[in-house]
Amino acid sequence: MLTVLLVDDDPEFTEVACTIIEFLGHDILTAGNLAEAREWLEKETFDHVLLDFMLPDGSGVHLFEELDALPKRPKVTLITGHPSVRGIIKGLCGPNIDYLVKPIQREDIEAALSGKKEKPASGGNKIKKYFGHLIGESAPMKELYKLIERVSRTSANVMLLGESGVGKEVVAASIHQASDVTGPYIATNCGAFSKELIGSELFGHEKGAFTGAVNRKEGVFEQAESGTLFLDEITEMPIDMQPNLLRVLENKVVIRVGGSKTIPVNCRVVSATNRRMEEIAESKVLREDIYFRLAVFPITIPPLRERKEDIPLLAMQFIEEFNKENDTRFEWDEAQLDTLTAYDWPGNVRELRHFVHRAAIMSDPDKTNIELPKTIESPFAKKQSTTTALEAGRTIEDVEKELIYATLEKVNGNKTLAAEMLGISTKTLYNRLHAYGDLSKDES
Repeated sequence: MLTVLLVDDDPEFTEVACTIIEFLGHDILTAGNLAEAREWLEKETFDHVLLDFMLPDGSGVHLFEELDALPKRPKVTLITGHPSVRGIIKGLCGPNIDYLVKPIQREDIEAALSGKKEKPASGGNKIKKYFGHLIGESAPMKELYKLIERVSRTSANVMLLGESGVGKEVVAASIHQASDVTGPYIATNCGAFSKELIGSELFGHEKGAFTGAVNRKEGVFEQAESGTLFLDEITEMPIDMQPNLLRVLENKVVIRVGGSKTIPVNCRVVSATNRRMEEIAESKVLREDIYFRLAVFPITIPPLRERKEDIPLLAMQFIEEFNKENDTRFEWDEAQLDTLTAYDWPGNVRELRHFVHRAAIMSDPDKTNIELPKTIESPFAKKQSTTTALEAGRTIEDVEKELIYATLEKVNGNKTLAAEMLGISTKTLYNRLHAYGDLSKDES
């Protein structure tokens, strides 16, 4: 049995956490701020301190000095509602501090208190793949799975939105896998063909339709009969070809290039673009009537930086794939997975996969340890403006302040939503802004 001090100003979280900790057989005391925590530390001896990163009267990190001065220093687990804090604070606090990111499950608290960290599956343990393709246990991915399940019960066309590298084609394949269809999954890239050839790719052509057309060809709509057609980079299709696509979507028939016969087609169309909806409308790269036909059910795929807890799972999967292809036995250690998790991966899953394979190639194939490259960042990757950079000499207050403002910017100044994302109470957020001398963003 342990004696645990929980320092957190969120009453709902505190109530749930106390119930869990008592259920696990431990004694629990609570504090809502640094001042109350210091009072408890003077009176009681604790085995473990669960410490919120942002408290009404300062950062939880400021309690470290008092903890270091105790005859018996308790174990410390920092609690935060923002995934990026883990990587940022690791540079300030060192590698021996554990982290929990809200929302926190019973298993998370149990693992933290027992000191037995749950590790991603490796070796003989199979990493779970949803719909045969997708990996991830984070809240954004579980929401994505729910959307896939719902749309798979229909024949509605789907438009996938998201940054480059998030895995739009993998999601398209998952929708096909989840659907009750008998036909094949066919994928093509609308940005890979010239204006002259894209008609042939989509709708097919008859023999002799143009120079080089020595045989009749079925287009991808015909090939995907009773299945799923994935049109990647749909916004790169020439605008004057889009009326032909609209006719197919509306009438469910195609006419091959050089032909006159209408051919019935029946497939679900899943399209994808890395452009935002606002950009699609403003730049007029896609006709409005085409958009409404294609985006009957739009799905936005979260970037990797918004589901950081999935990074170790993906890294494990990628290294297992490499091991199988190259007959190697590489394994990650916990510190390396922490390093990967701390990075924002602006190139998303594609960039992570490339980095894992690069690391494996440069490692000794006769050993199990992986040698990480000196730098993670790709020369093509752009830093995300929402990420707080960690630099030597920066104070905890600086990091915390930038994190708060970055979150407020992301939610257009909505303090209630920002506080929820940060894992703090709205009152604590207002206290922080007041301390920064910023009352200009008060909600009306």
